[in-house]
Amino acid sequence: MQIIQGLIGMTAGFLILIFRARLKDLTGAIGFAERYFGVGGTWTFYALLGVAVFIVSLMWALGSLQGFMFSTFGKFL
Repeated sequence: MQIIQGLIGMTAGFLILIFRARLKDLTGAIGFAERYFGVGGTWTFYALLGVAVFIVSLMWALGSLQGFMFSTFGKFL
């Protein structure tokens, strides 16, 4: 099941990268992104978001995210 969820997440990350122009038209400029990344920060934010969603979904599908979370935060739970 986690492989299917990972594939869905990777597809979502890829779609964010492809359709970031439409996302920007839908949401408008994002204030904190424009402030921290400069002019065009919304575009940069959507690119980073798409890459992050893709990488986290790939880690989820392969099981390495669960291993990382358990080894990092397992001591606290």
